Amino acid sequence: MALQAGIVGLPNVGKSTLFNALTAAGAESANYPFCTIEPNTGIVPVPDPRLEQIRAIIDSKVLIPAAVEILDIAGLVRGASKGEGLGNQFLGHIRSVDAILHVVRCFEDGDIVHVDGGVDPLRDIETIDIELILADLDSVERRVERYRKLAKSNDKANKIHLDVAEKLAEHLGKGFPARSLSFSTEEELASVKEAQLITAKPVLFVCNVDEGGLMGNQWTALVEKHAAEVGALTVTLCAKVEAEISELDPADRLSFLSDLGLTEPGLAKLARSTYSLLGLQTYFTAGPKEIRAWTIRKGWKAPQAAGVIHTDFERGFIRAEVYSVADLLACRGEAALKAQGKLRVEGKEYVVQDGDVMHFRFNV
Repeated sequence: MALQAGIVGLPNVGKSTLFNALTAAGAESANYPFCTIEPNTGIVPVPDPRLEQIRAIIDSKVLIPAAVEILDIAGLVRGASKGEGLGNQFLGHIRSVDAILHVVRCFEDGDIVHVDGGVDPLRDIETIDIELILADLDSVERRVERYRKLAKSNDKANKIHLDVAEKLAEHLGKGFPARSLSFSTEEELASVKEAQLITAKPVLFVCNVDEGGLMGNQWTALVEKHAAEVGALTVTLCAKVEAEISELDPADRLSFLSDLGLTEPGLAKLARSTYSLLGLQTYFTAGPKEIRAWTIRKGWKAPQAAGVIHTDFERGFIRAEVYSVADLLACRGEAALKAQGKLRVEGKEYVVQDGDVMHFRFNV
């Protein structure tokens, strides 16, 4: 699935350091093309302990985790919505992503100049929010003008577009992001989606700290409080430390993490949180050649899930043999799963659950 999350933030907050650490961590695996697709786009793995748990019972040569695509967007500055700092170009990049990773500086460093003075994460968040809201407001006002003319024909669809655009213009004009305005009908939601508004996208705040702030500090506490108020997620990590970890041999990593009081890299938490932010979940296929995590949207039915492997699987779907990773671990093997009735046969209406292990039957 070609779903992207974009890294945004002010200059000098650690975006590129974080992105480089993400792509370096991903590029290590020879079993999956985690790499930089373009200079500012990379694919990174989503760590999932269930892969190893499955392999402990079903012997397989290769493990292939799920992945997310990350886009590194150059630093936005005050006035970006009016074109400052090549703002229009970068705002265009943000419109193409499905979710936003907002990196916020939560560390002091006299050698790294802050574009707006001292460390103040809430001010920085407000600066970015204002620029994104202003960019969306400009876009929505153009939609109002367009559909005000088209709605004169009494076309129902154009009237819905106009009504949605006018509500959005009023909401954004008050300084609120589009994601905080609710719409109920499918037609309204489709209109909002068509508008490609930046502030309609879900947000994850990434608190970039120094090594002393890995467990949080006074600034991360402020960001976490703000995130809770606006319904967003947060992750705390040190981009500089993550870059160092990504360069270590796997054998040295555990020792390094232990010295820092960590059990896993912050990138692992970031990848999982991004996956969740995008509304994704995982099902698995398992056999002697490979055990693989497949990415689908929550709520997808079995034929749609089969389609991410190959479109022929969806078109010719007959049924799916399904069991959960939890049942596999409890039964210690597929034979016992069958004997205990834990291996189910599901049809086209089955809604796939996170952690399902599936084998599809289909007509070519």
